[in-house]
Amino acid sequence: QDGPQRKKRKSEVGGEVDKQLDILAIGTAVGSILLYSTVKGELQSKLDGGHDSRVNCVRWHQESCCLYSCSDDKHIVEWNTQTCKVKCKWKGDNSSVTCLCISPDGKMLLSAGRTIKLWDLETKEVYRHFTGHATSVSSLMFTTVKPTNESKPFDGITGLYFLSGAIHDRLLSVWQIRSDRKEKNSVMSFTVTDEPTFVDLTVSEVKEEPVKLAVVCRDGQLHLFEHILNGYCKKPLTSNCTIQIATPGDGDSTPKPVPILAAAFCTDKQSLLLVYGNALQPIIEKVSLNTSESHICLVRDIQKVLSLKTDAAVTKVKTPVVNSDAKVLVPGIPGHSTAVKTPALGKEKKKNKRKPGETEESIEERLGALDIDVSKVKTPGGLPQTDSFAVLLVQGLESNDAEILNKVLNTRKENIVKNTVARMPIHAVIPLLHELTKRLQGNPYSASLMVRWLKSVFTVHASYLSTLPDLIPQLGMLYQLMESRVKTLQKLSRLHGRLFILVTQVAASQTVQDVPEVNQTAKLVYEDESSEEEGSDDEMIADKDSDENWDEDEEKEEQSDEQDMTVEKEINGDSDLEPENESEEE
Repeated sequence: QDGPQRKKRKSEVGGEVDKQLDILAIGTAVGSILLYSTVKGELQSKLDGGHDSRVNCVRWHQESCCLYSCSDDKHIVEWNTQTCKVKCKWKGDNSSVTCLCISPDGKMLLSAGRTIKLWDLETKEVYRHFTGHATSVSSLMFTTVKPTNESKPFDGITGLYFLSGAIHDRLLSVWQIRSDRKEKNSVMSFTVTDEPTFVDLTVSEVKEEPVKLAVVCRDGQLHLFEHILNGYCKKPLTSNCTIQIATPGDGDSTPKPVPILAAAFCTDKQSLLLVYGNALQPIIEKVSLNTSESHICLVRDIQKVLSLKTDAAVTKVKTPVVNSDAKVLVPGIPGHSTAVKTPALGKEKKKNKRKPGETEESIEERLGALDIDVSKVKTPGGLPQTDSFAVLLVQGLESNDAEILNKVLNTRKENIVKNTVARMPIHAVIPLLHELTKRLQGNPYSASLMVRWLKSVFTVHASYLSTLPDLIPQLGMLYQLMESRVKTLQKLSRLHGRLFILVTQVAASQTVQDVPEVNQTAKLVYEDESSEEEGSDDEMIADKDSDENWDEDEEKEEQSDEQDMTVEKEINGDSDLEPENESEEE
């Protein structure tokens, strides 16, 4: 179920079709359905042309030649497996249809995306609607064969219960098919600890017979329920028993949980088949039920079963025989040994094979024969270039060699630092950050060099670092160190500003010539001019007051004359007084 293909088991089929019992229907991711014969061990036929997208669920009908499938293309297809052609195709939902289930009498079909629909297979019309889940439904199955209320005649579907579960939903809902079309909600629910991945149940055939439910969750636990379906229940029902599997804690080792992959009831309804362990090598075990205890932990030693055997020949590494005088110029790939140790027997064999008087070629001559420039590989200082800096850095981090790390990390050239960080493997990023954190706590000179490496690491490998879930605890020391350094930055900036102002003022006072007499003369002249201006202003104010007083006296004397003139002008018909008034004011 985890791969691109999703397998579904066929339902129980009658004895008339024993030839078809070995056919397994497999829905693929491309939309086709494969019919595989388990007896012959080969592909029998292929059903094409029904779906355009991934097949989500395949269900066999009680009739062996009839098959139903649903897909992400929103359609439900009815197949004829004998002719390998589409018998009928209709739209099942407005979104992808994820699950199917056929009623016990074979006349109805349950389909679900998020909402659940009950279809009449004869007319291909919706018989009932149900609310469904907030996410895509992953499991659908009928829990009863006969209705609980036997007083009314049974039409094959009314009164039956069915169960549904959805992804990311910790509640399994139970629905009842009622005659009332308005009732669309679930009648009860079962609660589990995590998302259900596998569900199996025993069908209730009698009214008083309880339904037994086995739910395997994503956290590896198995929950067992036992309940009589007799109508509405408000509160979610909890499990009667929880089963877990763990390894024995031998010696110093602590017990570890073993995930349960699937569970199924046996025909006697009193025992379970458990599938647990590794998905590649699952272990199947039959366990008898004991529901008197609320929690059962089974101890199983699965280390021997889960250990995968590898071919020993693959892991063998042949060490070449090299002369002791040879020197390795460029270190090898991380994980391989740089210095090749020659065994004593190898030397003797090599000496015996060498002809007398023959000298071995040096590495420079060999590289020259291969047309490789020796100067590019070997530098006068004996230190490799940026191609080998990354290899040297990784080896220094793995071996914790201070000499190698000092040679690499004390580099001042920016381009060498960037190229080395870009070429180093991802697994060495965190060890490099830890080493830089240690060196940042040293003297300021080395800290200034380490900051260049930090800048390059954060800029080049930011995408990788952002994916680490435990980045903050791993770099906690670096964060604290940076915060302690940055705290004093503001105070130092203020002190720097004040000292800068003081130094500039002292320098300016030394260069500017001091001339106090000229300044004093200018001030005295300025004050005399202002006093004279103030005296003239006072005189002007006094003159202005006397002029105003004179004007008022003159106006009083001429009021009587003006009244006489206005009377005369009104008699003569001339009423314009403004020109005369203006001239008088002027």
